Amino acid sequence: MGKKGQNEVWIMWILKSLLAAYVVTGILLMILAMALYKFELTEEAVTAGITAVYLLSTFAGGLVAGKLAKIRRFLWGIVLGILYFAFLLLITWGIYRTFHGSGTEILITFALCAGGGMAGGMIS
Repeated sequence: MGKKGQNEVWIMWILKSLLAAYVVTGILLMILAMALYKFELTEEAVTAGITAVYLLSTFAGGLVAGKLAKIRRFLWGIVLGILYFAFLLLITWGIYRTFHGSGTEILITFALCAGGGMAGGMIS
């Protein structure tokens, strides 16, 4: 397989992994919304739930990336987590035209996304 074919393959791995991560995100956010409606959760509980969604989604995406890549799985998991975070930033900026939260909160979210993806890749 030539260089062009190899590039297309890893791009498809990443796209499939990102799709898996965002499907998991959608499902978990619906569950969180139902829990918020039914149990009238506090703001702290919702924040913890969103953090869990980031971790579980990037973990699932990293797991898929690692399974597809078969080599350097943790690296592909980190790449997935970073791309997931970048897409979150783009969506936030596109909707609000600014970034919400302090620099520390943004860095923590970045670390959670990259770490979740790496863990998923390592487990795969």
